[in-house]
Amino acid sequence: MSDKIKVAVIGSGNIGTDLMIKIMRTSDVLEMGALAGVDPASDGLARAARLGVATTAEGLAGLRAMSVYKDIAIIFDATSASAHFNHAEILNRDGKVAVDLTPAAVGPFVVPSVNLDENLKSPNVNMVTCGGQATIPIIAAVSRVAPLLYAEIVASIASRSAGPGTRANIDEFTQTTARAIESVGGAQKGKAVIVLNPADPPMIMRDTIYCLAQTEDQDAIRASIGRAVAEVQAYVPGFRLKQDVQFEKILPDAPARIPGIDHPASGLKVTTFLEVEGAAHYLPAYAGNLDIMTSAALRTGERMAQMLVSEVA
Repeated sequence: MSDKIKVAVIGSGNIGTDLMIKIMRTSDVLEMGALAGVDPASDGLARAARLGVATTAEGLAGLRAMSVYKDIAIIFDATSASAHFNHAEILNRDGKVAVDLTPAAVGPFVVPSVNLDENLKSPNVNMVTCGGQATIPIIAAVSRVAPLLYAEIVASIASRSAGPGTRANIDEFTQTTARAIESVGGAQKGKAVIVLNPADPPMIMRDTIYCLAQTEDQDAIRASIGRAVAEVQAYVPGFRLKQDVQFEKILPDAPARIPGIDHPASGLKVTTFLEVEGAAHYLPAYAGNLDIMTSAALRTGERMAQMLVSEVA
């Protein structure tokens, strides 16, 4: 008998399928119980069936009708923000823990390297967005060593790695990421921009992060960012700095004017350039934007499962 915690994934698109394969290939804690989708012809459902995973093309309703549902403790939702609003209420009523990979933000924002421990007992956690998972660890690293007036991120991803779910949630992406930059990253004001790059061959995910910190200690910021990169690399090996962290002094006699900040702003401008290469479990390596979401969700689910096991023991 397996001592793993049984889980299910809702959403048989790229993210849901990649997460399923990660669970099956890499997890010593989680066991796939079922994959639910709404497209009977999806590659994800076909692949799951070949791998011996129970499937349904009737979404959450179909999953709830399956005999395995009673044994499932954690459900990963890789559908859409609008769908998750409905799913969240049902899953909560059924006593299932929900790990939400959509921008719905029903539960608290979670970035594993920043605030997972304090949210392990939440019945619903939100994985923010790919841009948030990539950049908030850096923003939090800056805010740990200095007050942070402002943080802005630009997430550039290959157009080919942005499926219909991502494209339908662009507004939610920017709003959710900006909120998480503030509430998790620690910035007084946050902003997020996403760029879908149609370059061929497709580009690896790249992120640019601008912070305005109230400090002159460049060494402390550089060291804190270095630690943050190493923490993320523990579950996303393809996460790395593209070049050295850049600094620029914004002096009081030539301040920046930032929407949402009601006074001229000065301090140390910190610019960080990242790239995220995917592990290519199911998706191509350039789709680091999708890989960081599934990797973060996997880390979150595993930690929650370990907590459930310890409580039973």
